[in-house]
Formats: sequence, C-alpha cells, structure tokens
Amino acid sequence: MKKYISIIFIFGFLMIFQNSFAQTKVDPSTISGIVDAEDFSFRAERATPTNYDVINVMNSLPNTTSTRMLDLAGSNYSIDLKKDKLEVYLPYFGRVFNPSYGNTDKTGYRFTSKDFLVSKTQGKKGKWIVKIKVNDQSTVDEIIIEIFKNGRAFTSIRSNDRQPISYDGFISKNIEEKEKL
Repeated sequence: MKKYISIIFIFGFLMIFQNSFAQTKVDPSTISGIVDAEDFSFRAERATPTNYDVINVMNSLPNTTSTRMLDLAGSNYSIDLKKDKLEVYLPYFGRVFNPSYGNTDKTGYRFTSKDFLVSKTQGKKGKWIVKIKVNDQSTVDEIIIEIFKNGRAFTSIRSNDRQPISYDGFISKNIEEKEKL
C-alpha cells in the first residue's frame, strides 16, 4: 500500500511541476517579433558565478544547499534593450581584477549605454542569439543573450576586469512609458 501511495505522490508532484513550466510558455512568433524590434527586457532569475572560491564560500554557509546557482527571483535585476539605449542592472559574484575600494557603485553591472551594436542570429530550432557589443563602457566587452522560443533566456557577460558570469531568466516586451503632461 505504501508503494502505491508513494507512486501517486511522485506522479502528482510531477504533474504540478510540469504545469508550472507550461504556464510560462510564450508564442514563438511573439518572441521573434520582440527580438526583431530590438525592444525587450531580460529579467534575471538566477546567477551562476564561474569562480570556485565564490562557490566554495556559498557552500560553506550554514543551512545552504550545494548549488552553484544564486536565486534572484523577485528582484528587479534586468537588462533593458531599446533602439537607442541599453540599461543594465545586474549583480556580480566573482573575482574583480581591478577593484575600486570604497566605491559601491562598481560592485555589480550597473550602467546605461547609448553607444552599442546589436547583432542577432536565429538558429534552426527557433533559438535566437543576441550579441551586444558595448562601446562606451570600459569594463564590459560583450553581452550575449540566448533566447529560446518559449521566452526563457540565458545571458552571459564578458568583462575586461572580471571573471565571466551568467544569468538565467526570461524576456518580455518593454512597457512603453507614457509621457507625463
């Protein structure tokens, strides 16, 4: 009897888990339109540092799991891409090669750029790869966003003075701001 109850419990858990992922599905044509217009926001849900010192410190903290991913859900960490402006507000976990002591503005990726180049390619299965080359920031070299046809996205940032870091999240269309009268 216990065997059947555990099977039913596992089956029910899998159905709930599968339904939660099905609710985040977006129409692939909507994703293509957003990427073509170069007017979207990437919302970060998890960060994945590549520095093993950071991972070891995270794993040594009491009451933590030994996972490499840092949960950012519920935060406002994002990359907002518009035709004339790129706004980046993301945390950073890892090694900085040229630190500026006492300057808390440089602890993460927080900048606005007006001089950047966007190149995008679409793969065979509907996956988009958007590369953003930032020209007016000395620390960030390139931002690469892989966008899947269900709206999920994977972002990696290559920097001149830091180890690489990646983020997992989703994209959405930018909300148009109404002009104040």
